[in-house]
Amino acid sequence: MPRPLTTGVDRSQLHQIIAGLTEGVLLIEPDQRIAWANAAALAMHGAADLSELGGTVEAYRTRFTLRYRNHHVLTRTPIERVLAGESFDEVVVNVRRADRPDFDVMQRIRSLVITDAAGQPDCLVLIIADVTAQFEAEARFEKTFNANPAPAVICRLSDLRHVKVNLGFLEMTGYRSEDVLGRSVYEVDVLADARNRDLAITRLHAGATIPQMEACLRLPDGGTRFVIVAGQPIDMGDEPCMLFTFADLDLRKKAETALRHSEERFATAFRLTPVPTLLVQADGLAVIGVNEAFARVFGHAGEAVEGQGLDALGLWSDAAQRARFEADLAARGSVLGFEACLRSRDGIERDCLVSAESVTIGEEACLLAVLQDISDRKRSERELFEAIEAVMADTSWFSRGLIDKLGSLRQSGTPDATAPRPDLTRREGEVLRLICRGLGDAAIAKRLGLTPNTVRNHAAALYRKLGIHRRGEAIIWGRENGFAV
Repeated sequence: MPRPLTTGVDRSQLHQIIAGLTEGVLLIEPDQRIAWANAAALAMHGAADLSELGGTVEAYRTRFTLRYRNHHVLTRTPIERVLAGESFDEVVVNVRRADRPDFDVMQRIRSLVITDAAGQPDCLVLIIADVTAQFEAEARFEKTFNANPAPAVICRLSDLRHVKVNLGFLEMTGYRSEDVLGRSVYEVDVLADARNRDLAITRLHAGATIPQMEACLRLPDGGTRFVIVAGQPIDMGDEPCMLFTFADLDLRKKAETALRHSEERFATAFRLTPVPTLLVQADGLAVIGVNEAFARVFGHAGEAVEGQGLDALGLWSDAAQRARFEADLAARGSVLGFEACLRSRDGIERDCLVSAESVTIGEEACLLAVLQDISDRKRSERELFEAIEAVMADTSWFSRGLIDKLGSLRQSGTPDATAPRPDLTRREGEVLRLICRGLGDAAIAKRLGLTPNTVRNHAAALYRKLGIHRRGEAIIWGRENGFAV
């Protein structure tokens, strides 16, 4: 056991040296008396003078409760350890006063044993630092780190082992906490398949910032997950660490893959459809692409016309038709079955039904136009009418009934200007126009802001006024009387 000091040892010079230190200093005699404390040590115990510390080691223990960070009470206080001749570099303890429940501080304590000329303990010293603020900051960081929904992992730079992982990372990857903590960055590889992995590894070993880069994490179930990973150096206590944060790219990658497959299917259908089709920009009508049928019918190869405006192709034979088409397109956003005369590259005019619909290709607003060549049908109709005219020029061989039937057939292609037109209401006219465009009752109701039942009522009234019974008859009558424009 250390020998007791002679009463009355003068330590005034030692007191003067340590009085102004910011660290707290307690001097303890080998006989267990707390002999002296500087102002910093008193403040760290919430004491106004030395007597509040108790005077002896035993009294100190009754007044102050010391616990480790895990809340376990110390079996031997730092004072008792130094009295036993034990030297220690650092121990972090939680200190509370029995008489003041609100007093709660964290202290970092180290010991020093001063010996005399014979090598015997002459004075026992505890050097104390108040680390309450540091531990409160760490507690706030711990709380924020765990609550942050953004996935994150912290690895220690000294051995590159993970020391913290939050719930966001565990939920994103399916790992358990014990699967990550204590494992190295190469075992639970947070930089797997990183786009610039060599740079990331170099920065990691240097303790420098790792810029954002795409990576593909390997999951415990054997799957993978695309992420953006970045690393930021931080200190936890006095330990240099690297904070890895992640942004989940898996949903975006899946959406990109689905979009790419959709665009590939669209491109295949666009290229192989047998009807002439072209894709143009909605703003400016510059040609993006034409299909093989368009090149075959109109003579314009895709590579030659891409990027050109529709004006450069000279498709429209009739400027008035073009103006009506563009007005309908601007008003409705789409056009169905617009009859027009279009000109091919070699100057041949073709009767066509033009339909156009707005589409979005890779975030760009476009128009998809389908040009149905009806030249043969129109030619057949004209030839039929000419034959009827020739037959009717000599009626001596035909009965009156046959002549009336031929006259009716001849007039079926053009509206009779002398026949009285039914008095349709404005709403009935709107419904008829949309029927001629091929819309069903539900679509018409949505377009006009009506209920499907109201649309059916208007259609029934329309049928009565026209003397028809089927939707197809309404379409024929509407097209003959200008409702298909």
